[in-house]
Amino acid sequence: MDARGREDAAPKPLRSNMNVLLAVLLLVPLPHVPSLPFHPRVLRGEQETPPDSRPEIAAKIEELASHVKERGKEDEQAIATIDALAREFEPSGPKDRTAIVKALDACFKANRSKELEPGVPDDRLYYAAATALARMGPESVKPLSDWLGHKNFRANLRLQARIANSLGNTKDPRAIDPLLALLANKDKEMQLAGAGALAFFDGTDLGTRKRLFEAALHVLMDQKARKDADLNDFEAHDRWNAISGPIVTLLQRLARRNETDPEAWQRWWNKNKKEDWDAAQE
Repeated sequence: MDARGREDAAPKPLRSNMNVLLAVLLLVPLPHVPSLPFHPRVLRGEQETPPDSRPEIAAKIEELASHVKERGKEDEQAIATIDALAREFEPSGPKDRTAIVKALDACFKANRSKELEPGVPDDRLYYAAATALARMGPESVKPLSDWLGHKNFRANLRLQARIANSLGNTKDPRAIDPLLALLANKDKEMQLAGAGALAFFDGTDLGTRKRLFEAALHVLMDQKARKDADLNDFEAHDRWNAISGPIVTLLQRLARRNETDPEAWQRWWNKNKKEDWDAAQE
């Protein structure tokens, strides 16, 4: 049967309904879609250059500096401006990125010696700047490294932990050595911060992960030996209870294994330190 025969064989009500539907569709206007010009770089497969040296960024930076100068009276406004600059960092060009990081770095130089209440430092501005710098690597690696352990903030463990976490969040290789030093810090809070920050490097190359693993395992086993050597060494037991869990978690993320027992980790390391950990998991 030819095409004409098949068409005549179709039920007439169906052909009628199809004709009505077609007529309706032809009468419905299509939504207007504006035509977008093709940039020459787009046609060549190149990425657009991000906007840079924008006056609105310069204005925000000036606004931040103005708030910071008010000795804490306008820190809420300063923090809101920091948030606004943080949102602008990703789509910015290199000059604006550098300027934003420099403006946030300057926040740490502001004097906030007056306490919010007895024993509670006014670190709101510093904390906000450190939090925002976490998303601004690699430009933020140097200022974060400079303020980690800085004499002005060394006693503020909450702020130091925030700085450490932000430094780790950059995932920049230059952050590794300052964070590794924290694993042997005299304050257990900073050991915790170092372990948490180093966990951001669980996706780095195997050589780096092995280096971090070995250092963390050494700290873990050293503290275990101190704890086991004297049941009455309450400081050693307290530090062990604080740091053992986070360091084991770090080992798990670096090796990509779920082992929990420190002794088992030591045996595994002795056996597998030269092996290709990733190939064994494929």
